[in-house]
Amino acid sequence: METPHSAAEKILAAVTPLPVERVTLTDAVGLVVAADIKSPLNLPPWDNSAMDGYAVRSSDLSGEAPHELEIIEEIPAGAFPQRELGAGQCARIFTGAPVPRGAGGVIRQEDTTRLDDARVRVNDTRDAGRNIRREGEDVHRGDTVLQAGTQLGPAQLGMLASVAEFEPPVHRRPVVAFMGSGDEIADADERDAILDGRKIASSNSYTLMALIREAGAEPLNLGVAKDDPADLRQRLLAAKDADFVVTTAGISVGEHDLLHGVLQSLQVDQKFWRIRMRPGAPVGFGFIGALDGVPWIGLPGNPVSAMVTFELFVRPAIRTMLGHPLPYRGVTEVTLAEPLALGPPLRHFLRVKLSHGPAGLTARLTGAQGSGILSSMMHADALAIVAEDRPRVESGERLDAIILNDTRHVEACPW
Repeated sequence: METPHSAAEKILAAVTPLPVERVTLTDAVGLVVAADIKSPLNLPPWDNSAMDGYAVRSSDLSGEAPHELEIIEEIPAGAFPQRELGAGQCARIFTGAPVPRGAGGVIRQEDTTRLDDARVRVNDTRDAGRNIRREGEDVHRGDTVLQAGTQLGPAQLGMLASVAEFEPPVHRRPVVAFMGSGDEIADADERDAILDGRKIASSNSYTLMALIREAGAEPLNLGVAKDDPADLRQRLLAAKDADFVVTTAGISVGEHDLLHGVLQSLQVDQKFWRIRMRPGAPVGFGFIGALDGVPWIGLPGNPVSAMVTFELFVRPAIRTMLGHPLPYRGVTEVTLAEPLALGPPLRHFLRVKLSHGPAGLTARLTGAQGSGILSSMMHADALAIVAEDRPRVESGERLDAIILNDTRHVEACPW
């Protein structure tokens, strides 16, 4: 058996970032830039107004208000000033418009009274020398605005648009094929059989689709295979254009666990088949020769086991293919709120609910920890990790935990 740590390292050593392509900004959200992006211009590109108001010379506002000034032009956003301000002059200006030469600040319109078409009275000088966004105060020409390996979210997309990088170089989004198996599994077309108790709903199909998409990849649903080698083989061969293949169930030791033989017929180069952990011991990994060596990982069929092993092994692989330099979620220390008696000497990943207390984060089990109790994952904030040499953990002890919505990531496997 592999340890969880060694299994994760073997999987990530076998996958690499996918090729680089250029995509439009509308298709780039969630992708990872493949090269440093430098700005070809200053941001802002010119001094501009931060307010609707009047661009003024600071020297004209010395002494106590009010001050009357001559309006020499109006500058809306999108236009450029045509005149330089002279003594006693100002320009009506709007947010984002370039300020005229000679202007030292913009008086907001609330602090003024328009006297006529050509004159304005400044009633308050609190904004003298203020409300101008200076050229290059955000970004200078030649600055690196995004480093290679940065994931593109709303702010990053806005920055790319600001520097006119409308088709950034990114690593291609991986296509991850997934498949369940088992004669007892049914989908929406057999709803009555599910409700009658004759079939079990294919919850893993929807869970995996969401997990794959949430990790940043494109899911390819191969459906639910019957306990039939020909059906299993046909569905796996349908993954010929995928970058990664994920299966659930069929890899244990029962008479109906047929995936072993089918994968052998597809020339799988198997690297490991079991991991010393709970939940999720029956996990396989290898490369399918009949699909030109596409990586394959076989997850357990129990819903909790499938979700936990996806988090530990598939999600980091997807992040690596996307070009993330930090594939793993980090661990956070938590305080156990209850004593635990554990089973076999395996590394346990316990579903826990977190709360904030005087000692920091406190962890309590979400309930029964059976691998088929999907609600234990639904209510979990984190996976608390207990080493294989710990048959018991007392209340108040400190454990490492993987927080499931943690956006912080690390380069090396921390568990």
